[in-house]
Amino acid sequence: MGPSQPPNGFWSELDETERQALREAGRSRPYATGMHLCYEGDPSDYVIVIENGWAKVTSTTEDGHDVVLAVRGPGDLVGESAGLGHRQRSATVTALSPLQALLVPAARFATFLDEHPRAWRMVSGTFVRRIDDHDRRLRAQASADGARRLALLLIDLAEHYGTPGPAGSVIIQPPLSQSELASWVDSSRETVARALKIWRTRRLVDTARRKITVLNPDGLRAYANGQPPPGTNGRPVGAR
Repeated sequence: MGPSQPPNGFWSELDETERQALREAGRSRPYATGMHLCYEGDPSDYVIVIENGWAKVTSTTEDGHDVVLAVRGPGDLVGESAGLGHRQRSATVTALSPLQALLVPAARFATFLDEHPRAWRMVSGTFVRRIDDHDRRLRAQASADGARRLALLLIDLAEHYGTPGPAGSVIIQPPLSQSELASWVDSSRETVARALKIWRTRRLVDTARRKITVLNPDGLRAYANGQPPPGTNGRPVGAR
């Protein structure tokens, strides 16, 4: 696994002996963009470690709409809760880009954890971080409108899955579309498009197809926290 890992990524916390043992327990396979790594509701018979590339985690609502719940990238562990708990998959995982993943049968993954107790603590840490991140995002977004929810998400993605760009900018690595962003923040695609358009004119962000660069992290964070970013004269940006 050559690419750089996200902060605190499961794979990056393993030592080389642990990594080799996990490689021997599983098999690596490629996925093209749009391919599913697992399906919501399916039996859980394997755990996934993303070697490189990006995936989205989605769940289907009662009316048939897919809702984006999270993204996973290089070094991330996927499906560990369902696999270890022998439960059905709670979400669908789909490749956002060409992706390579290590698939480890659930029984072998459990044996690996038994033989490497330190790794158990890392899996527990993954559980706790994801619950904390989810709760923190819910609290932060509870009273925010669609544009602010989007700003909060972009800041979060920049902090967790960003790479430094020129002049203090941050390039968000997961290749997300406007529709996927709208689904994630429970807003309309029109609200997302309008907010991004205004933020581009304010030089807070730059966008291309499935690519967002946060040009002014401090300015976007100020807006996400309910403070008007530079140049707005206190007016809301991107909200109805």
